[in-house]
Amino acid sequence: MRRVVVTGVGLVTSLGHDVETSWSALCQGHSGIKPISSFDASDYTVRFAGEVENFDPSPYMERKDIRRTDAYTQLAVAASKQALNQARLSISEHLAPEVGVCIGSGVGGLWTLHDQFAVLHQKGHSRISPFFITMMMINAAPGVVSIQTGAKGPVWAAASACATSGNAIGESYETIRRGDAKVMIAGGSEKAITPIGIASFANMHALSRRNDDPQGASRPFDATRDGFVMGEGSGMLILEDLEFALERGAPILAEMAGYGSAADAHHITDIEPGGDGLIRAMQRALQKAGLRPDQVDYINAHGTSTRLNDAAETQAIKTCFGEYASRVAISSTKSMIGHTFGAAGAIEAIIALLSIVHGVIPPTINLHHPDPECDLDYVPNEARRTPVHVAMSNSMGFGGHNACLLLRRYEA
Repeated sequence: MRRVVVTGVGLVTSLGHDVETSWSALCQGHSGIKPISSFDASDYTVRFAGEVENFDPSPYMERKDIRRTDAYTQLAVAASKQALNQARLSISEHLAPEVGVCIGSGVGGLWTLHDQFAVLHQKGHSRISPFFITMMMINAAPGVVSIQTGAKGPVWAAASACATSGNAIGESYETIRRGDAKVMIAGGSEKAITPIGIASFANMHALSRRNDDPQGASRPFDATRDGFVMGEGSGMLILEDLEFALERGAPILAEMAGYGSAADAHHITDIEPGGDGLIRAMQRALQKAGLRPDQVDYINAHGTSTRLNDAAETQAIKTCFGEYASRVAISSTKSMIGHTFGAAGAIEAIIALLSIVHGVIPPTINLHHPDPECDLDYVPNEARRTPVHVAMSNSMGFGGHNACLLLRRYEA
């Protein structure tokens, strides 16, 4: 099996429209969660979220293409082109068949769906856009990124709710390992902070209702947590066959070391209380990487700030890591950017990778009243400067999906 490395990353989050801005804010413990500005939410039960504000897609796409794509696809194109630029990779006609794309989303073009339903009801069926389907569909993002970049290898979309882009990256890693591509553009994108998005999750009683304290609302592992906060953004990684990366002199940021995926087979929304699926996903990732639990320096937790998730993930880590669980550093960066659904796995894998590159672990902010059920080292409130050789990123999604990614410092 081929070794796989990461040579470029791209980010768009509520904290910034690129990697540098987002990473700096995360390390300073800043929050991107604010009152909603994209629509009038004044009479909604939940009135705040982690929005990507004032994003301009024009540096990345032509005006015609912007008009024919949903905002979630535009974020995916931006993050993909950022990642390709860092990787110093230009996709020539000769290379194109060896470059694939796997990009996932939880709900796809929800803003397009919102807008076109309004057109249907206000102006009638004849005014529906002919681009409606191609703007809304979940595979629009990888399709458009393929067209925009010229990638002609395996191109598809992953969809496993909030585990989506963890699976997208993991399956891209496996695609390269088995020789079906030399390069994969992999990640996720989400732009679901819409009237129906906020209303539906609020009515599920899944969201925090701290309207008077948006930046303090996402508080993973805290005893006073009352639900997650919706976020949006995109994260993309350039994965490459090691030999190909070395041959072209690519900048190697880290090695993709392992991937595991497993299901709870328990409940459509609730994680299995002991975290059985996540346990097996973590164990498989460690086994594939040939690593012991005590070699992991940092875990970027799924850590949604919900009662069930945080307790179950804590228990899963204890079961998988044994006595070492109390010594591994863990943090949930959803405390700062919110839950970005289908983009979460990729954004958080990039954060895990950057912890290796920079030797800094971003904190879990708003952790002031530790839950007795959540009694591990969650790097509370302040970033920690420490060498990170191996980092893990956990993702879990509605439907019982679990994905685990392992990255390690590259050594020849």
